[in-house]
Amino acid sequence: MGTPDFAVPVLSMLWHEGHTVLKVITQPDRPKGRKQQPAKPPVKEEAERLGLEVLQPEKVKEAVTDILDPHPDLVVTAAYGQLLPESLLSGPPYGCVNVHASLLPKYRGGAPIHQAVIDGEKETGVTLMYMVKKMDAGDMLAQASLPIEETDTAGALHDKLSELGTDLLRKTLPVIAARNVTPEPQEEAHVTYAPNLSRGQERIDWQTSADAVYNQIRGMNPWPVAYTHWGDDRLKIWRASRTSERFPQKKPGEVVRATADEGIIVACGDEYGLSLQEVQPAGKKKMAVSDFLRGRGQSLAVGEVFGNGENDG
Repeated sequence: MGTPDFAVPVLSMLWHEGHTVLKVITQPDRPKGRKQQPAKPPVKEEAERLGLEVLQPEKVKEAVTDILDPHPDLVVTAAYGQLLPESLLSGPPYGCVNVHASLLPKYRGGAPIHQAVIDGEKETGVTLMYMVKKMDAGDMLAQASLPIEETDTAGALHDKLSELGTDLLRKTLPVIAARNVTPEPQEEAHVTYAPNLSRGQERIDWQTSADAVYNQIRGMNPWPVAYTHWGDDRLKIWRASRTSERFPQKKPGEVVRATADEGIIVACGDEYGLSLQEVQPAGKKKMAVSDFLRGRGQSLAVGEVFGNGENDG
C-alpha cells in the first residue's frame, strides 16, 4: 500500500526479491497539471508495469474485504495516505508494517522530510513499525539513519530516505518472517509532529534569521516551493545561499545588492544576508538569477523590500 514516488522503490524491491505481491493498493487517480487531467499515482504506474493487480479505493475502510481476500501474510505500507481501520490491521498474521521517513518518535505525520530540513536537523532516518490506529504511533521494528547535508533539499533527502527505507525493509522482512523481532514501544515523552504543510509555511518571513529562511527554502524544494511577495506578485525562491556579511542598517527583506555574479542579496531579521540564486517569477519557469536580472528582474531596485510575513495577505 503506497501512493507517491517514495513508495515506488519499496514495491519494486518486493517484486524483484521474489515476494508474492498479491495486490497493490494506492490512492485514486487525481487531477494534475494546468489541464487538471486525471493522473495515475506513481505506485500505480509501477504496479501496472510489473503486471500487478491494483485497487484504488476512495476510502480504504470500504475495501478491507477486497484487500484481505487473498489472505496476505503481511501488509506493507509506505506513504499510503490514509489511516488503516482496525479490521485491516488485525487481518494479516504477520501484521501491517509501515516504512516511515523519520527517526520515530520524532516527526510523526505527513511531512517528516520537509519538516526535518526546515528545522535544520543534522540527522534523520527511517523507521519500520507495526501500524496501529493512531498515526505513526506503533511499536518500532528497526531504524536506520543518515546525515542531512548542508545543501540537501527536501527532494534530495526524499530520494535518499526512500532508498534507505527500502533497504531496511529488505533486510528486516526475513526477521519478521522468522518471528524474531522484538518490537520497541515509542517513548511518548519524545514525540514530535510533522503535519502536512500549510499554505502559510510557503511564505518567507524575512523577520526570521538567514539560517531559518535558508532552511525553509531547502525544505520547500521541489514542492511546494517557498515564495516572497514582490510588489503584487509572488516570486518563488528555489535556491539560495547564506552570506557571511551582516547588514545592521537594512530592513528585513530589503534588497542590498543584485548582480549576476552575487545573486540577489537580501537582508534577514538577524542582520545576516541571503543570496537568492534561482527564482521563478509569476507565470514564468524557474530560472537562474542572472537570467532573471537580464529580463523581468531589471525593474528590481536596490533598497526595495520583499514582502514579509506581517504584510502579506
